[in-house]
Amino acid sequence: MARVAVVTGGTRGIGEAISVALKNAGYKVAANYAGNDERAKAFEARTGIKVYKWDVSTLEECAAGVKKIESELGPIEVIVNNAGITRDGTMKKMARQAWDEVLDTNLGGCFNMCKAGWEGMLARGFGRIVNIGSINGQAGQYGQVNYAAAKSGIHGFTKALGQEGAAKGITVNAIAPGYIDTDMVAAVPPDVLAKIVARIPVGRLGKADEIARGVLFLVADEGGFITGSTMSINGGQHMY
Repeated sequence: MARVAVVTGGTRGIGEAISVALKNAGYKVAANYAGNDERAKAFEARTGIKVYKWDVSTLEECAAGVKKIESELGPIEVIVNNAGITRDGTMKKMARQAWDEVLDTNLGGCFNMCKAGWEGMLARGFGRIVNIGSINGQAGQYGQVNYAAAKSGIHGFTKALGQEGAAKGITVNAIAPGYIDTDMVAAVPPDVLAKIVARIPVGRLGKADEIARGVLFLVADEGGFITGSTMSINGGQHMY
């Protein structure tokens, strides 16, 4: 029977690529989204992947979303925590609200989704969790103390939860993408984007499909000996 996978922020950008790749690999996929109903409906019509709307920053909404998916598709065995937002600004200009919103969504969303799905994975003795971090959580980025802190937190969260799941058949890994050719990156001013690309050794932006390929590798049934790891997919921009 096909395994059920849920991808948060799964209807656009990197999340869309992950949702489609999982479906093509034979998974039953549920794509979560937060606000853009029109785009989500277009995604569902185009891909045949069911969409579910809730705010990952709220534990109760995550629990209800997981329950609904399981009632319609079956037990969730794969969780990809991809949902993320930015509220950029220097420390001088950043409001506490911008800090809270980014931490609650990007890092809190990982906790909420794992909390909602964890007991079921423990009971079944199987689970695959992939958390999408960022190169900016590894190296930092000017004007992104909130985003960098949240993504760095994801990497630590992954290591700790990986230890909890290791003996229970549950793996927890992370992917740290570099700069990927998505709507978010396309919004960067051209002169700034050119400077970013100049710092990438392979000489180009990454593709969302290249992140999806990493997810497929980590969630495979055969991936049971990989846990607590962060896979960097960044074109060589940050090596450590």
